[in-house]
Amino acid sequence: MSKLNVALVAPTLEILGGQAVQANRLLRKWNGDAEVEAWLVPINPTFPRMLRGARSVKYLRTILNELIYIPSLVQQLRRADVVHVFSASYFSFLLAPLPAILVARLLGRPVVLNYRSGQAPDHLARSRVARWALRSVQRNVVPSRFLVEVFATFGIDASVIPNVVDTSRFRFRDRVPLLPRILSTRNFDGLYNVACTIRAFQRVQQQFPDATLTLVGGGKEEDRLRTLVRELGLRGVTFAGQVGPDDIARFYDAHDIYLQSPDIDNMPTSVIEAFACGLPVVSTEAGGVPAILTHRTHGLLAPLGDDEALGRHVMELLTSPAAARQYALAARDSMQGCTWSAVRDQWLRIYRSALEAASRQQVGRKLADPVSPR
Repeated sequence: MSKLNVALVAPTLEILGGQAVQANRLLRKWNGDAEVEAWLVPINPTFPRMLRGARSVKYLRTILNELIYIPSLVQQLRRADVVHVFSASYFSFLLAPLPAILVARLLGRPVVLNYRSGQAPDHLARSRVARWALRSVQRNVVPSRFLVEVFATFGIDASVIPNVVDTSRFRFRDRVPLLPRILSTRNFDGLYNVACTIRAFQRVQQQFPDATLTLVGGGKEEDRLRTLVRELGLRGVTFAGQVGPDDIARFYDAHDIYLQSPDIDNMPTSVIEAFACGLPVVSTEAGGVPAILTHRTHGLLAPLGDDEALGRHVMELLTSPAAARQYALAARDSMQGCTWSAVRDQWLRIYRSALEAASRQQVGRKLADPVSPR
């Protein structure tokens, strides 16, 4: 049997985030596979040397990106059997997934839309175009049952394939003793509310003066977050900057508790990475987080924006290390479905079912066409 040719339409690691990381991991895992030949079609293609300066000019950057991106779709998707499109929401949906869907449709290629945004409830309620696009593709895949339920409210079917984590890189380690070394790896974007994490840490440091907080990430709110740290008089807060997927595992290994406080989320890769590495997790109950983290089973959950509850939960872990260890062990067991051995065949089935669905649709259209008289 010949290999299935799969074009992955996604950002490169220059746009460091969940989509880029997961696309990169899939490409690595498919490399050398006996049944799938996969390659990346970047939504942020490299500009010609003479135009690279335009990357710093906001609207010009967008126009030029589309002028390069869309022709690359036409060229690259021609040789694909299946087009696997990574998708966020709102304006980025119109700029990246939608052109890929339309070009694939024009070329007669089946599309697997891998929608990943925790903003789906609002996005789909607002956008008729997005609802049409999701109904037009052969298969929708999401990382958690949270988005399956959201899609169902709009009459759209979706299958769950979880984010993949490389357990050879993200290795489990028992935290004995459990130290107040706290880690966050969320980008500095408003929807992740890193300010709430910092305020929760303030409460922890009042009781555990030697506590530290490492913030891995970057974004438009960094200056405001640095100012908040100074205003609160906090010690031991490190802004580590953005860290690539090849280096992030050492940050998990060097810390003991994972803390995040998003207001909107889906199935954050950061949480399953923390699970894999043995860090007990404290998080707000945003979006799809409760679908992967059951309160007092895999970690501890708090209401959105509640830094008092988050801080209290972190201190509970520190004063009850046996319970923290049980959460970490249960979390490690729960994420076994996120390993490549579990995920590979699910993607292969989805790709093949998308091909079969496209074939049935083509047959249906031929049967529906009236026969022209000779």
